[in-house]
Amino acid sequence: MQGPAFLTKGPHMNALDDLPENRMLKWGWLGFALVLVAFHIGLIFSGLVPNLVSRPLHLALILPWVFLYGKTGRWTLLSGVVLTVVGMGAAIWIAWNADMLADQYGFLESRAQVWIGFALLAVIIEAARRSIGWPLPLVAVVALLYAFFGHHIPGEFGHAGMPLRSFLGTMTIAEGGIWGSLAAVSVGVVSIFVIFGAVLNAGEAGQGFMNVAAAAAGRLTGGAAKVSVISSALFGSISGSASANVASTGAITLPAMTRLGYPKRLAAGVEAVASSGGQIMPPLMGAGAFVMVELTGTPYTQIMGAALLPAFLYFWAAWIGINAYATRFPLRGLAEEDHPATRDVIITSLFFLVPFTILLLGMFWWGFTPQYAACLAIFAGALLLLIDGKLSFDMDRTRERVTLALLTASRQVAMIASIIFCASIVIGVLGATGLGVKITSVILESSSGALWGSLLLTALACLILGMEVPTTAAYVICVSVAGPALMKLGLDPLQAHLFVFWFALLSTITPPVCGAVFIAAGMIEENWLKVAMTAMSLGLGLYLIPLGMITWPALIKLPTDPSGALLATGAIGIALAALSYGLIARLPMVTRILLAFTGLAVLFGPALV
Repeated sequence: MQGPAFLTKGPHMNALDDLPENRMLKWGWLGFALVLVAFHIGLIFSGLVPNLVSRPLHLALILPWVFLYGKTGRWTLLSGVVLTVVGMGAAIWIAWNADMLADQYGFLESRAQVWIGFALLAVIIEAARRSIGWPLPLVAVVALLYAFFGHHIPGEFGHAGMPLRSFLGTMTIAEGGIWGSLAAVSVGVVSIFVIFGAVLNAGEAGQGFMNVAAAAAGRLTGGAAKVSVISSALFGSISGSASANVASTGAITLPAMTRLGYPKRLAAGVEAVASSGGQIMPPLMGAGAFVMVELTGTPYTQIMGAALLPAFLYFWAAWIGINAYATRFPLRGLAEEDHPATRDVIITSLFFLVPFTILLLGMFWWGFTPQYAACLAIFAGALLLLIDGKLSFDMDRTRERVTLALLTASRQVAMIASIIFCASIVIGVLGATGLGVKITSVILESSSGALWGSLLLTALACLILGMEVPTTAAYVICVSVAGPALMKLGLDPLQAHLFVFWFALLSTITPPVCGAVFIAAGMIEENWLKVAMTAMSLGLGLYLIPLGMITWPALIKLPTDPSGALLATGAIGIALAALSYGLIARLPMVTRILLAFTGLAVLFGPALV
C-alpha cells in the first residue's frame, strides 16, 4: 500500500535525526515545538491579539530553532545561547510592555530601550544569516547604514536625517519596521500553512501525492516536475503565499524529484517558479485581487476573468521549460513496474484530498478566512496521522508522525520567519527614509514620457520595491506612483494595474532578494544562485506575459471578448514556447536564434504594426 520504495523516504526525516539523544532535552524540544504550533493555531481562534504582542512572541518562539536546534560545536552553541537569550528577552519585553510602548509613538525614551532596539536588529540579521547565508542580511546591513548615515549623501538620494531614538523606535517598538506587514504575513498566514504542510507530509498525504504523481504524469518527460507545477499552482491559488507554498508543497515534491535523479537546482527552480505563480492564479491571487477591486472600481468577477488566461500562460511557460530542460538532463519518466496500483492511488490520495477539501469548503462554502479554514484542515490531517494506507492503527508509528510534524513545522516556520523579519528591516528603511519612492520617481522620470520606457522602468521599480515584500504591498506602493503615469500614456486602468501586479512578483525568483528561491534552495541544500538562474529561465513568463498584456490587450478581455482573448493566448503561448526552447534547449545555435527571433516577433509584432 505504500507505493514504490523510492517514493517513501526523503530529507524531511532529518527533523527526527536532529533530536538530541538526551531524553530530557528531547522532550524539551518536543514540548517547545508543541508550544510554537499551539501558539500560532491559537492566535487564529483567540480573536484580536495586539500586534505588538503576537509578532514579538512569534519572533521569540522561532529563535531557539534557528540558533540551537541540531547545532553542534562549542562556539556555535555558546553564541547561539547568547543570541537566543538576548533576542527572546528583547522580544518578550516588547510584548510585555506593548501598552506602554504604544503610548511612546515610536520614540525610545531611555538608553536601555535604545540597546534593546539595537539588540533586536542584530539578532534578526544574524538569524537570517544562519538560516540562508549572507545575501539578504548584507542588504539589511547596507539599508541600516543608509538610514544612519544617508544624510551625508549629497543630492536627491540623501535624506534629511532622523534622530536615532526616533528611527530605532519606528523599527522596533511601533507597528512598522520589523513588526510591520511582513511580520503579520509570517505570523498569521505563512506559519499556519507551513504547519498544514508539515502535518500532511508527516502522514500518508506525501505518499498520496507521490502516487498520484506517478499515476498521472509518471510516463511523461519530466513528470515529477510537472506534477510540482500543477500542485503548486493549485495550492498557491488558495494560500496566496509563495513562501508558504514552497514550504508545504515543496516538502513533498522536492524529495520526489531528487529521488528520481533530477538536478537539485532544477527541482528547486521548478518549485520556486510554480509556487510564485500561485499568487497570480484565480480565484484568490493573494489579497491583491481584492485590493485591485478597491483601487480600480472593477468588479471582482471581471478581475478574475482578466487574470485567468495570463495565469494559464505562466504555467504553460514553466511546463514547456521543463520539456526544454529534458533535452539537457535525463528527466526520465517512471518504469512501468514503479507505477502504483490504482487502489493504492485512490486510498492514499484521500489523505490529502480530505484536508484539501475541508480547506476549500472552509473558504468558499462556509466563508471562513484562509487561516481559519487551514486550521480546520490541520485538525483533519492530524486525525489522519492515526492510520496508514492499509487503514491500520499503530501507536508507535503515530507517535513518530506527530513528532515529525511538530519538529518539521517548527523548523520551517523558524526558517521562513527569520527571512521575513530580516526583509522587514529593508522595507522599514525604505519607508522611513523615503528611498523607495525616490528611486521609483527617478526611474519613471528617466523614461521621458515614452510608454515602453515607462513600462520597463516600472518593472525595475517593482523589483526594487518588491524585494521580499508581500506581492500586495509591492503592488500598492508601485501602482500608486507608476499607475497614473501609465494610464496617462494610454493604458486602461485594469491593464496598468495587472501589469504592475505581475511585476510585483519579480522578487520571488529574481536576485538579490528572491524569497521563494532562498526557501526552496535551503530545503534541498543547493546553492541559491544556481537555483535562481534556473528559476528565471523557467519563469520566463513572469517577465514577458505582462508585456504581452500590452501588445495583445485582448488577453485580459476574456469576459467581454472571449474569441480575441483566446487568439491572444494562442499567439503568446507559441511565443513563450519558442523562447523557452531558444533559451534552454540543447539545440544548434542557429536553431536557437531562429526560435528566439520567432518568439519575440510573435510577442511584440502587434506593437510594431
